[in-house]
Amino acid sequence: MTTYVQAGEQGGATSFTGARGKSPLHPRTPAPPHSRTPVPLPGLREGYTTGACAAATARAATRALVTGQPVSEITIDLPVKKNVTFALCRCELEPGRARCGTIKDAGDDPDVTNGAEIQAAVEWTDSPGIILAAGEGVGVVTKPGLPVEIGEPAINPVPRRMITQAVTDEAGSALESRGLKVTISVPGGEAIAQETLNPRLGIIGGISILGTTGIVKPFSQSAYRASIYVELKVAAYNNITRAVLTTGSRSEEYTQKRHPDWPELGFVQVGDHMDYALKQVRRLGFSQAVIAGMIGKISKQAQGRMQTHVSEGGVDFNFLAEIAGQIGADAGLMIRIRSANTARHVQILLRQAGIEGLEQRLAQLAAEHAFAFVNGAFNVEVLLYDIRGELLAAAQLGRV
Repeated sequence: MTTYVQAGEQGGATSFTGARGKSPLHPRTPAPPHSRTPVPLPGLREGYTTGACAAATARAATRALVTGQPVSEITIDLPVKKNVTFALCRCELEPGRARCGTIKDAGDDPDVTNGAEIQAAVEWTDSPGIILAAGEGVGVVTKPGLPVEIGEPAINPVPRRMITQAVTDEAGSALESRGLKVTISVPGGEAIAQETLNPRLGIIGGISILGTTGIVKPFSQSAYRASIYVELKVAAYNNITRAVLTTGSRSEEYTQKRHPDWPELGFVQVGDHMDYALKQVRRLGFSQAVIAGMIGKISKQAQGRMQTHVSEGGVDFNFLAEIAGQIGADAGLMIRIRSANTARHVQILLRQAGIEGLEQRLAQLAAEHAFAFVNGAFNVEVLLYDIRGELLAAAQLGRV
């Protein structure tokens, strides 16, 4: 076996070109008044998600396997940025197999996975196609309600697509007659996972491979809120009357596709800070706020919890069980809902029982609470999507 370690690192690791802690993403400066770009604190570095790191190492390992030569760095495309280069801390070659690793750098807003080595090992298989597997330190899903099926590696849908695309692009015609098995590993990941919600969610054996954009944005709470205000202020100054407050990039994408005529300037990703965003919408004189999200955060807002960060409390399954009872769930099903794994799991349980109406009730309650939160200052509409972008419920309150 040939082992490659980047020169000058003495077995250490770096996730990006240059010394550890340096990122190829340049520090962002405050956005000009016409820009929708959020404004982080000056000088803060962006980082990369575990999904981005896994896609990079998978492509690097595939190149090493195909060429028989060690790889020191690799360039991939992320969903929101092209031609991003990752430096590798390892590249190991043996007959029919290659393994590469990079160190995750989460930038200046690090999470528990910051500094972890994300590895990918690839090996040929006799059957065409690409198989994803969980190696050391990557969890396996054991409970329903997550976007990954039970028994599968805890690699979320976007990272799965990124990894598969990266390997396919690199292997090219070599995949016409055979396939590849890609095993993602995170040494020490099982211990890291104890600091996350994975054990409660039934993700056993390690961390999840996550990320919808590939990039970790370095926002403190104050900086995030400042960016929300700047975006809303710019929209108001440009005569936008409808503020579309989305809980993340997916709900924003789904709403833009559903309403392509709505001005892009009016869309603001507010994350968990719906309370702050609604106050600013009122302060700046908008006539309508559209809240777009998925069941987890909308269920919190349906209780009047406009600050939805997990530190303020998770999904309230007792509350969901009470709502389920109101729409036809019997006592036995309510008990099962109280011990559900996720809000999505609750949806599955109700669907299996043939009971409808949960999403509509939650959307209506969320609209009522948001409308009361701003003392009826403007119209409120709530859009509740599933993970694939289907609109499950819509509710509106105000001067319709």
